[in-house]
Amino acid sequence: MHPELQLTSLDTPGGFLLAILSIILIDIVLAGDNAVVIALAVRTLPPVQRKWGIVLGAGMAVVLRVALTTVAAQLLGLNYVKLIGGVLILWIAVKLLLQDAENRDAGGKVAGNLWQAVWIIMVADITMSLDNVLAVAGASKGHFGLLLFGLGLSIPLVVFTSNLLARLMDRYPLIVYLGAAVLGKVGGEMIMTDPVVFQWVEPEPGLVRSVEVLMAVGVIGVALLLRKRSEPPPKD
Repeated sequence: MHPELQLTSLDTPGGFLLAILSIILIDIVLAGDNAVVIALAVRTLPPVQRKWGIVLGAGMAVVLRVALTTVAAQLLGLNYVKLIGGVLILWIAVKLLLQDAENRDAGGKVAGNLWQAVWIIMVADITMSLDNVLAVAGASKGHFGLLLFGLGLSIPLVVFTSNLLARLMDRYPLIVYLGAAVLGKVGGEMIMTDPVVFQWVEPEPGLVRSVEVLMAVGVIGVALLLRKRSEPPPKD
């Protein structure tokens, strides 16, 4: 899922440049999932608050990523961490779909809450970013300056991508469901790669892919079901 590149020594100009290029590549590859979360979370905000939500959410998430760098490897090795994180991502996907549906039912007049959006962004980003942090940390070879460069570079990449996605979601509502499906896939993968699940099931790649697809479809199905159940009964 996430590229971890073995680099040459940072003592040589070529090795240092290769580390920088690798970090840039990693940031570009990893920006997608995070941008989807942010775009979904800020979609119902007014235009000005949307911009602040993107910047604050991405910025605060990166600050937390720096703090998590030293413990990311240990956390990922613990039982149930990715399992719980995966379930949390599935819940966030359903919640954001329901929030978007409520906004559309009201003709776009239901404004979301800025700090609620920032909170969702931070929780989802950190949940999905433990292995992302490890990828950047591995490419930086313990060089703190390169690590900060990599994590800092992710801010403008994610801000640009999420802003573009949010605008596309305004124009093409189907993208909202595709975004939720992406989160469902990520959640399914996290669940299936948790150490305790791996011990129980020893899943083959085909099974992992099947669960990812099931979760991608499942979050949409659950959101539609919950939305239908919340609708008032038709009047006679």
